[in-house]
Amino acid sequence: MKKSSLTCLMAMAAIAPLALTACGGGGSQAAASEKVDSLTVLDYYNNEPDKTHIQGALDKCAAQLGVTLKRETVPGKDLIQKVLQRSSSRTLPDVLMLDNPDVQEIAATGGLAPLDDFGVDTSGFAQGMLDAATYEGKVYGLAPTANTLGLFYNKEMLAAAGIQPPKTWDELKAAASKLTTGDRYGLAFSAIATYEGSWQFLPFMWTNGGEETDLKSPKVAEALGFVDGLVASGSASKSVVNWSQADVRDQFAAGKAAMMINGPWQIPSLAKTPNVKWEAVQVPVNAQGQTPVAPLGGEVWTVPQTGNKAKQAKSAELVACISSDENQLALAKERFTVPTKTALAGEYVKAVPEMAAFTEQVANAQSRTGKLGKEWPKTATVMYTAIQLALTDQASPQEAFTKAEAK
Repeated sequence: MKKSSLTCLMAMAAIAPLALTACGGGGSQAAASEKVDSLTVLDYYNNEPDKTHIQGALDKCAAQLGVTLKRETVPGKDLIQKVLQRSSSRTLPDVLMLDNPDVQEIAATGGLAPLDDFGVDTSGFAQGMLDAATYEGKVYGLAPTANTLGLFYNKEMLAAAGIQPPKTWDELKAAASKLTTGDRYGLAFSAIATYEGSWQFLPFMWTNGGEETDLKSPKVAEALGFVDGLVASGSASKSVVNWSQADVRDQFAAGKAAMMINGPWQIPSLAKTPNVKWEAVQVPVNAQGQTPVAPLGGEVWTVPQTGNKAKQAKSAELVACISSDENQLALAKERFTVPTKTALAGEYVKAVPEMAAFTEQVANAQSRTGKLGKEWPKTATVMYTAIQLALTDQASPQEAFTKAEAK
């Protein structure tokens, strides 16, 4: 999961008038029939191997559409600021990639064009990702692939302890306890005071019926109580309040944790420790019969309102192309992500069987902004603050969210 930019919270109000100037008198009002032979692209895939994988998909689409691309990549934390700068100078890119929780905030400013303006087909995509890219009933972008969370487990450690991969909270609690020995914890997860901490709590909260619209409900408290209990019992380290998801991976790779909550983007790093034999299942549920629900991560490709109608139309073609069946499968295989068209799931899992649990999880995954829209960052902050309060014994799970809201 790429974290939503904190800059976004303070800067969105400034984008609206800037976006309008980019579309107004100073911007190009080229006719839609104008021949387009080049497009500019802005994204945050600035690290390898993602940078090269995405370039390959973009180059393939550029050749198909008969255009050349000028691509700019920036670190994820700098993307929104770059958008602000480009907007103020009326040089918005023709194609803009956004982390999915940011799409609704940018769309609300008027800075993006809805895809139905260009006849882009959005059918067949996972509903959670469409929800993330939808504002006031219109879809503003498409994501070729997605990611989510699952439960990784060390096959040899579980086998030695005679434990099957847990499917319920009771089974997870029992397994974590039995697998905790010496300097090894049964389970590792991230409860850090950032959006990563909120993201990792969501599978427990959502699967239990908790809602981000009512953090003071008994179902949310029960989910926090379960997580808190894992730490209080010693089955998970007290250090989870300081661990990022990368730290969690390091604990698991070093044999310091028998299981971990994490995402498939960690698989390439785990491949560097071939002595760790792992598999993954969906995040356990409270009671049998519940559907595991996890958050949906992934990046959305959008068409900014540049005022050049011809380039916008061609940009929409590029967005559709990079999200084609062929490109979804290719990118998913290369990047250990999941195709966002649900009909591709079977073919993908046959090709990459280690992604089976994550692919199944994506089918029921939810958008973090689906219900709250641009209010999500504020709620996510309350959420990770409450988690910190509970896990550091400053509040009970029942009172943690009330205290967090008061901070």
